[in-house]
Amino acid sequence: MQGIMRGLSYAESGVDIFKEEEAIKKLRSRIRFNREGIGRYLGGHFAGLIEFGDVALVLCTDGVGSKIMIANEMKRWDTIGIDCIAMNVNDCICIGAEPIAFVDYLAMEKVDPKIAEEIGKGLEEGARIANISIAGGETATLPDMIKGLDLAGTCLGYVEKDKIILGDGVREGDLIVGIESSGLHSNGFTLVRKIIEKAGLSYHDNFPDDLYDGRTIGDVLLTPTKIYVREILHAMGSVDLHALVHITGGGVRNFLRLKRMRYIIDDPIEPQPIFQFIRDLGDVGMREMYQTFNMGMGFSVITSRNEADDLVDLLERKGLGAKVVGHVEKGEGVEIPNLKLKYL
Repeated sequence: MQGIMRGLSYAESGVDIFKEEEAIKKLRSRIRFNREGIGRYLGGHFAGLIEFGDVALVLCTDGVGSKIMIANEMKRWDTIGIDCIAMNVNDCICIGAEPIAFVDYLAMEKVDPKIAEEIGKGLEEGARIANISIAGGETATLPDMIKGLDLAGTCLGYVEKDKIILGDGVREGDLIVGIESSGLHSNGFTLVRKIIEKAGLSYHDNFPDDLYDGRTIGDVLLTPTKIYVREILHAMGSVDLHALVHITGGGVRNFLRLKRMRYIIDDPIEPQPIFQFIRDLGDVGMREMYQTFNMGMGFSVITSRNEADDLVDLLERKGLGAKVVGHVEKGEGVEIPNLKLKYL
């Protein structure tokens, strides 16, 4: 399918990731207080640590974002709870922690018990996949603030202090193992919606060329975010992992959260058809695609050259698509050489 509009960027669709990064820095600059000996704020990492005796508790929070607007259009809310759990637990494991509990926050323009029940189904399924407990939550009816609904949550995990993984063990010569995503996951949907709606397509239209077995565009977009918890926890007990990266908002730029090194992705995972559909329809540049979407790689693990093959084999036995996608060198930034892309 050929592009039908001038190349649209995430910023032009309303989400500027660089302004978001600046806003986060400003917010962080004003948060200076930590109860002595208790909190450890990790800045740009995926979660925060709390001292708790022999272990560290881990906290992270995230939401589903504007993917919910597609759920509303499709009148299908039974998967966004999985997304909400996934976005949190996948962050939690990036620090070497095991997620154990979750609380959700559901804000609605107008209370609707049926929608709440459907969301509950997804939360239950996500909790089952991640092997966590939902310890509680909060609902709010906010007709003056919310259009439709918003769903977010917070995850609690724990890790033994000597097993915390922050990426400081990454070294030159390490290999980068990429793990397949299930699709878009829960990022970039403001851009996706703008592209589809400007193209005059409906979410109820069948996906072109029967690439998804007759499923509609909306159904493909609502594919739940992959939860990597069980497989990554198993890998932690079998292989020496130097760093873990959730490829979430910001795409491959998430590697910049780690130790300052040069992360070379010279054999990327092939993106699923949904990414090519978005790129062609919106005439989106490849640079923009790789800094907005996961592009087929939802999670990544860095380990030594000697253990990378064992890690790939372990992940594949657990049912995940995985392969070595690159390596680490001295320097800084993230590069995808065959696409001539570099992110600093």
